[in-house]
Order: sequence, then C-alpha cells, then structure tokens
Amino acid sequence: MNPPRVFISYSHDSAEHKKWVLDFASTLRNRGIDAALDQWDLKPGDDLPHFMETQLESAQFVLMICSNRYVEKANAGEGGVGYEKMIMTSSLLSKIDNSKVIPIIRQPAGTHNVPTFLSTKLFVNFSNDNDLEFSFDELLRHLLDAPLFEKPEVGANPFKPMENSGPDRTADGIKEVMKGVAHCFNKTSLSYIKFYDLLSTMSMHRITVDKYLLDAKRSGLLTTVKNYPSCIQLTKDGREYLFEHQIVEL
Repeated sequence: MNPPRVFISYSHDSAEHKKWVLDFASTLRNRGIDAALDQWDLKPGDDLPHFMETQLESAQFVLMICSNRYVEKANAGEGGVGYEKMIMTSSLLSKIDNSKVIPIIRQPAGTHNVPTFLSTKLFVNFSNDNDLEFSFDELLRHLLDAPLFEKPEVGANPFKPMENSGPDRTADGIKEVMKGVAHCFNKTSLSYIKFYDLLSTMSMHRITVDKYLLDAKRSGLLTTVKNYPSCIQLTKDGREYLFEHQIVEL
C-alpha cells in the first residue's frame, strides 16, 4: 500500500516555529506518511506558486499549521514576498477539495483559531507539547484510515444494557485470538482445542499469538487443560465474550 501523501502548509512566523514544523513533518515521514514540505522539497530558484499548486493537486491531504499569524494571512489572502509566499492564498485554496484540508492548531494555550473558510471543520490540536503523542495518534489514525474503534453492527436486542457495551478496538489482539478459538471449536467435538490447531488459523507471528493467548487467559476467557498445557478450553466468561462480540451468533 502506498503511503498517503500530505502537503504541509504553514507561515514562516519565526525560526522556532519553522523548526517545529520541520520536526512535525519529519515525524510524519518516520511514521509512514509521505509528507511534502518546502524545507526539503524546494531549492533556491524554484517557482514557489508552481510548487504550491503542484503539491495541492497531488496531495491526498493538506495539513494547515494554524498559527495565529497563518490564520490572519489566510483570511486576508496575503501572499507576501520570498518565503512568506508559502502561505496558501485564497486563489490557490479555491483549486483544491475542501474535504481534504485538516487544520492543525499550533497556538498559545486556550486558542484554536482557523481560517474562516474552515470554521466548521474539526481540527487536531498540537498546541500542548505534553500531549503531542495523543495528537499524533489522532492525526495518524485519520491519515492511515485506522480508527481506534470498530463501528458496532446494528444489534437485535433493544434492551441490551449500556454497561460494557462500548465498541471493540480495531487492533484488538485478544479478539483475534478468540476468533481463532471459535473457528477451531467449530471443527471439533471435543471440549478443548490444541494450540497448534489455533496457531494454524492465525495470521500473527507465533510470539504474538503467545502474548495475546496469555492475555486472554489472564482475562479469564481461556484456560489450559490440567496436565496438558497445549490444550485450551473456553471458560464461561470466554463463551459469553464470543456472543457479546458477535464472534459467534446465538
């Protein structure tokens, strides 16, 4: 799968801000995003407006680093001179799909201003350096189309209690192991399954399966047969887990 391509638009407010944007873009590239940035994609003599138009048209997403100065310039449609011209003007903005623009807030704590034309859009706040990892996680999950939670199927029980009814995580190792367990039990009349049968159904590495199998045992979903550590049994809680997570239909 090709990495998603993003264009980072920002204003050159200060050397400190420019360095922060460089670190931000470098982190995205290190984590699987093809980030385009003037600081490594432009060289002296290049045509700045052409660079911006080309990047805007080819990018899947445009990340607008919304410092207060950036917002002021975007609202005023300013172009400026030299590197200041890296700000997206209203004429360039009219050429791109509005739905692929993501505001990135980088402002003093307590403010989250965005350009007027993006006033209804959800943003990702990178203003608090102590929360950067949470912000990166939120942004990367959107760029990589990897939401934290699965959207639950529409259920048939209108009286299911709210307690413990939250959605499953998309990357849930225990759930994947329990799917494998359910598959193996469907192919045997015994009250247990064998570890190597489970392993043959899993796409995970052997060590990863070991890890999540141990987690499932610690959660009380599975247990081993006495004197036969390679044989796995479902507990009562494990059977309920299969039903609650719609791995097995009642």
